[in-house]
Amino acid sequence: MPKVILLSQVPIPYSKIGSWTTLYKNYLHGNHQIDYIVCKPPEQFAENVQYILVQRRLIEKVRLFLHKVGLLSRKEKYNHYVRCLKDNIQPNEKYIIQIVDNFGVVKPIVDMLVKEGIRKQAYVQFFYHGYPPFFGDFEGRWFFEAIDEMVLLTHASYQAYKDFYNILPCKFSVLHNGIDSQKFFKVSQNEKNTLKETFGAANKTVFLWCSQDRPKKGIHIVLEAWKRVYDPNKNMVLWIIGCNPKESMPGVRYFGEMPNDELPQYFQASDCYLFPVLSKEGFGLSLIEALHCGNFCIASALGGVSEVLQNGQLGQLIENPHFISEWEKAIISFTESPTNNLPFDTTLYTSKKWANDLNQIIEEAKKSFL
Repeated sequence: MPKVILLSQVPIPYSKIGSWTTLYKNYLHGNHQIDYIVCKPPEQFAENVQYILVQRRLIEKVRLFLHKVGLLSRKEKYNHYVRCLKDNIQPNEKYIIQIVDNFGVVKPIVDMLVKEGIRKQAYVQFFYHGYPPFFGDFEGRWFFEAIDEMVLLTHASYQAYKDFYNILPCKFSVLHNGIDSQKFFKVSQNEKNTLKETFGAANKTVFLWCSQDRPKKGIHIVLEAWKRVYDPNKNMVLWIIGCNPKESMPGVRYFGEMPNDELPQYFQASDCYLFPVLSKEGFGLSLIEALHCGNFCIASALGGVSEVLQNGQLGQLIENPHFISEWEKAIISFTESPTNNLPFDTTLYTSKKWANDLNQIIEEAKKSFL
């Protein structure tokens, strides 16, 4: 039976916030199929999995330094990962090697497998959490010839790859993101009202934006639209989570950065979630957190977002998200006619479903060795 190896640049479980690292952390507590994890030492070790701990030897540190200062042309960034993997692969075993978002390690790993004459013993899966193609057509061909399977977040992303590349020789799968539905869930109207009172927003329509403070996340778009639509007589408020105050503005409250575990109560107290992303987002994890908490979602129709909202069945898609007027109209429309009873299936986009789907992808990969 093939062994499954997860190769990670960060320790697993990961102590900081991250979408795929959180999913793997939850996955390792359940019915998982990971046999080995190649990573740096974590703060706490997962049970029922073997670790191959990655630490640079002195010579590797020296060679990396020489490369950084221009005295060594050969890139040595991933040598310690390659060495650890090579030292632990058995000649008569078969392996499924999972790599997440780390393009740079793919070629050194595959080159090692070929050099050792064990390439056919390994099935390489690359999990990509972005949306658009990341190489040009011709220069990217080596990558898709090197791996065995590409795992994307949405079918829309797969379509983008098909449209962009003339040749795609590897297999493809789709694995939607999932969240912990035991933390993010819809509360009763009475509980929602109580939460609003706790946050000083009783009887108000609460709009929520939650993300990192980067231009591509579109906070400036939302704030500009808010200036145009805010009306104190409509009892509306905008909550901003994840960034510091930009400027004093009526009806806007900033909560700053906070741990993921504290977020559910804010989503549960909110009525409408704003997702004005200005780049082709891979999936949009906060979108499904908002959906599970009963929010109506207004989101940019970019990247995988349309698929997440099922082409508008689970919210409103803004086809021209760079136009302030589009957000202005959408916000006004919601305040005049609030919608919170969309047919959302709570078994959709959960960490449990993600784990089941990942197991199925692994089972399909094992069939390659039959």
